Amino acid sequence: QVQLVESGGGLVQAGGSLRLSCAASGRTFSSYAMGWFRQAPGKEREFVAAIAIVWGGGSPYYADSVKGRFTISRDNYKNTVYLQMNSLKPEDTAVYYCAVSQGGLSHAPDRYDYWGQGTQVTVSS
Repeated sequence: QVQLVESGGGLVQAGGSLRLSCAASGRTFSSYAMGWFRQAPGKEREFVAAIAIVWGGGSPYYADSVKGRFTISRDNYKNTVYLQMNSLKPEDTAVYYCAVSQGGLSHAPDRYDYWGQGTQVTVSS
């Protein structure tokens, strides 16, 4: 089993920044991917960003809606992934989830095997 704990959510004004963290513990894998997803009220869960957790590698990729504003990064020693969110917009308001995929990078939620409990991000206009 893998446990994921997100933190760093909160309330911020439009144009502001937040950094989310996702700490992983439990079973480890030689390589996997970690992703961030978000879900707004009444909407489906959508992909935000993902990065491969492979020593010496791992090019991240992003949803078009956050490209240039959000940055995903990792600290392999801490088993932690971060999502730096800049230039936040009201439409970024959602519960943000991190997840682990044993099958590699993917934008599809059903490719992810483990999920955190989520952290709320609210962007006011």
